[in-house]
Amino acid sequence: MDGFTSTLAVVKQFRAMGSLPSIFLAVAAIVLAYSFIQSRKRRVTSSNVAHTSPVTEKDEKTNKNREPGGWIAEEFDYPEIDPCSFPLMDVRPVPYRPFRYGEYQITMGIRTMPWSEWIELDSTYSHWQRVRKFRVRTRGHDAVRVLPAREDESVKVQGGAWAAKELVYELAEYLPRRYPSSFRVTRFPNGVPGPSIGGVSLAWGRQQPVQIIEAVETGDKFDLGVLEGLNGVEMGEEAMRITAGLIQEDVALMIEGTDGKYYFQGGAICIPGFWRMRDKIGMTLDDIHISGNVPRFKEKLQMSMEKFFRRMPVDKPVIRNNYFMQVCKPPSHVSDGGVESRLDVEEECASDIDPEELGWSESTNGLEDEFSHGHGHGALPAPYLAPSTLRLRSERQTLRRLPRTGAIVFGIRTYLFKIEELVRERGVADRLASAIRSWPNDVGVYKGRKMYGDILLNYLDECAAREGVQEGGLRYPY
Repeated sequence: MDGFTSTLAVVKQFRAMGSLPSIFLAVAAIVLAYSFIQSRKRRVTSSNVAHTSPVTEKDEKTNKNREPGGWIAEEFDYPEIDPCSFPLMDVRPVPYRPFRYGEYQITMGIRTMPWSEWIELDSTYSHWQRVRKFRVRTRGHDAVRVLPAREDESVKVQGGAWAAKELVYELAEYLPRRYPSSFRVTRFPNGVPGPSIGGVSLAWGRQQPVQIIEAVETGDKFDLGVLEGLNGVEMGEEAMRITAGLIQEDVALMIEGTDGKYYFQGGAICIPGFWRMRDKIGMTLDDIHISGNVPRFKEKLQMSMEKFFRRMPVDKPVIRNNYFMQVCKPPSHVSDGGVESRLDVEEECASDIDPEELGWSESTNGLEDEFSHGHGHGALPAPYLAPSTLRLRSERQTLRRLPRTGAIVFGIRTYLFKIEELVRERGVADRLASAIRSWPNDVGVYKGRKMYGDILLNYLDECAAREGVQEGGLRYPY
């Protein structure tokens, strides 16, 4: 999967980010030694969060010298979150254009993630939630799944349930701060013991944790209090279903095992488009990349990626962008009927809810249940393949470590842009054509260039010739 695999690479390049207040970093410049001197340290005591070590006075650099698979729950002093001053209906999708002129690089840039930009929501929120609800309802464990703890002779790995619970409480604190007109919360009453992990409250600051969160755009209310009556996988999967209903991005929970490797132990993967959670859940990062046939992973990325994950601190989340192409059916191939009136009809089909093939790109990969893992773009070229049915599928990907469980949350926020609309932007047609031609053969196979390359490149060249634009324009990733 292009999104889940190439992202986790550690990179050497950085560039300015245009108009956003982000600073690009090379991974080599990320400070790997870190400390939280002002934070209290407490041992995780829940039986489901194992392999921890007691804090000593000498261990001032919390968790830096931990044993593999161990984590000490931390109280983290969250920075201020800048509120978005507009309702979601007025927030346009960010126009990411993450392709460059010049030679293709296997390692691609990451940058620091401002905390206020952790979760991106926009005017497509309500529609995307319809797609996500449909996928959760119809795909079951292909959309939401949490694994129990793994304990065998070779390795012990914590289950994903406690990380899933921590994540949904993190979202319940972040979303009303970032999007105050779009989310409302009710907190647990004062005097009532609030939910915690390892003795560390699941609230930010000194407030009580959030009990109920409402998404104003959809009218959905989620009671986090129900999690207190659940345990293990059941609790984790309910937490992930709530997460899926709150945000537009997919999330995967990566948890360190006693062998020092990171395992995919839970996810809300509702709109992957090109990969299936069933093929990758429970795998290590290495196996995810290798089984996905990521070009040159062993030679270029494996060692540095392992070190980066092992040393990633709580206070330095990162972000990067990637892209690939997909085909979608034209309107004439989509069944008739209004989407709004059929949301609760069991006979509804994916083409009614998701005509752009956001959840699964059947036109590009074939039927979802017949997909061959590691062999994307496996469908026969569609007879309707044309510039009008081609999309740029861009992913904004984030990594941050949770302070209480130590799990790393991998977020995948997908954007779909019509090629016929992209080429109206100055310089984009020529730049995209240059980027596609720069792909080495193995990258071209991985990205499915053979399927759409001739049609797309001819169209881009025609548009660029009419425009007469030379190399230049907006800077990466825009």
